[in-house]
Amino acid sequence: MDVYSLPTVNATLNGIATVLLIFGYRLIRKQDREGHKRAMLAAFSASILFLVSYLVYHYHVGSVRYEGPFRPLYLFILATHVILAAIVPVLAVVTVYRALKGRFESHKKIAKITYPIWVYVSITGVIVYLMLYRM
Repeated sequence: MDVYSLPTVNATLNGIATVLLIFGYRLIRKQDREGHKRAMLAAFSASILFLVSYLVYHYHVGSVRYEGPFRPLYLFILATHVILAAIVPVLAVVTVYRALKGRFESHKKIAKITYPIWVYVSITGVIVYLMLYRM
């Protein structure tokens, strides 16, 4: 594996995080706290691995410009993705911390904000990858 294969790794990690987030949400809706905890910690881990891989890739390669036919759409998706991605680590850490400390009421309040943003960022990460590297 070389640094140029990392975008595929990153998209895969984003896809895994998305599936785990949705699965974790469904588990908590079914009152399965232990399953929810496992799924969300796995999603958090996938996101951490993504961030490390993403930083390594861009350290070595720099930015990559999209020149395809859907440039305005790409730029809109990228802009919303980047803005929200900047806050996901903080939201995710606070959300996970509150849950692990047993502060479930405050966890639930912030999770209502964190979850949709985190899912959006994970999904748009895959979309950005597909547009940038597969179209």
